[in-house]
Amino acid sequence: MGKLSTHVLDITSGKPAAGVVIELHAIEPAGRRLLCSVVTNSDGRCDAPLLAGDDLLAGAYELVFDAGAYFEAQGVVLPLPRFVDRVTLAFGIANPAENYHVPLLVSPWAYSTYRGS
Repeated sequence: MGKLSTHVLDITSGKPAAGVVIELHAIEPAGRRLLCSVVTNSDGRCDAPLLAGDDLLAGAYELVFDAGAYFEAQGVVLPLPRFVDRVTLAFGIANPAENYHVPLLVSPWAYSTYRGS
């Protein structure tokens, strides 16, 4: 059985981003449905997979990371509106038997992601 996980790295400090609020949404014909909301731990990770086993279904999803609030909490002075604020990563799960790891590497000015395992 597969699982969906994530983590956040603050690339300005070179450290895991603790305290980032993350929402997971399923994208359905009727619109977005919130599946869960979590906060990253001291290692920038979630304490458990976001989805696993029978809860991991093929389909479209979005992860929304509250990066702007994280950087503000770190004391980073940012202009308003923030350039990078709520980062939305839209992705698909084609095979729920596989692991999907969707990390966020983020700074106040840029972000990137990739599919890990």
